[in-house]
Amino acid sequence: MNSKFLKIRNELAAGVTIAMSAMALLTAPAHAAWEPTKPVEFVVPAGTGGGADQMARLIQGIVIKHNLMKQPLIVVNKSGGAGAEGFLEIKGAKGDPHKIVITLSNLFTTPMATGVPFNWKDMTPVAMMALDQFVLWVNAETPYKNAKEYVAAVKAAGPLKMKMGGTGSKQEDQIITVGLEKATGTKFIYIPFKGGGEVAVQLVGKHVDSSVNNPVEAVAQWRAGKLRALCVFDDKRMTYKAKITDTQAWSDIPTCKESGIPMDSQMLRGIFMPAGVTADQKAFYVNLIQKIRATPEWIDFMEKGAFNQTYMAGADFEKWVASAETIHHGLMQEAGFLAKK
Repeated sequence: MNSKFLKIRNELAAGVTIAMSAMALLTAPAHAAWEPTKPVEFVVPAGTGGGADQMARLIQGIVIKHNLMKQPLIVVNKSGGAGAEGFLEIKGAKGDPHKIVITLSNLFTTPMATGVPFNWKDMTPVAMMALDQFVLWVNAETPYKNAKEYVAAVKAAGPLKMKMGGTGSKQEDQIITVGLEKATGTKFIYIPFKGGGEVAVQLVGKHVDSSVNNPVEAVAQWRAGKLRALCVFDDKRMTYKAKITDTQAWSDIPTCKESGIPMDSQMLRGIFMPAGVTADQKAFYVNLIQKIRATPEWIDFMEKGAFNQTYMAGADFEKWVASAETIHHGLMQEAGFLAKK
């Protein structure tokens, strides 16, 4: 065979090989993004029925209904030690992408109050789902029509006569109660319960005189005419205008400042993972959260629970968490709730 023909044949063969290699690269499956390979444990560092528990179980239901994960999402309540049980489990699960936790303000208050060896930096911040409001509630059968009337009644009763129900000790509900006392010159008996759902039941049963439950924790009792909302602890009124009761929407509740109580407070509802997870593993949950937030069930839940729908992820969320930790330290110190060293 002549050498010229051999050269042409070899060049053609080489070209075919290159072309086939290029085609193989084009048709080869892309690097698959990480996703869970076994059931994911969704830790709630609080009792059942409260705002964090309700949100976690809604998320679980949305994931199932819309088939957003191939693996099950299993909600587990670990409320021991004011939520320390749940947070310490996440701290001890370093590098495990099959555990996530929904956080509330006990992310800051529990280690500050108890000295338990835990800090939010022991976890990986994923995203802020929303911010939750606090409302001053009383039983609907009481005569108080607004916060000003209720504060006057608490003052008239005298110190440590009226009972404020709340979730946990030295946590957000009690911090707000202390702030309310300082702002109004009152003094409550603070009664701690395991979750906001139980607090609402106790208020309906008149075992306490008031609560500062999140909207979602008391909306069912409010809708049923069992509780009365006196004011919201925020700078401005909530924006939701759909009627919840026969006569009121969330936007009809005045701010506590309108009633002469110079206070505001909101609670984090966020998702964290253990420390030491990879960027791909974190990205899976950021993407999952974005899908959840786009569902009609989530949008409906946000409106019915009167949430502030602020969303954050990445560096912005970490910056927010660091700032919130500083604010809570100041509040805890002022209330005398910091653990003795």
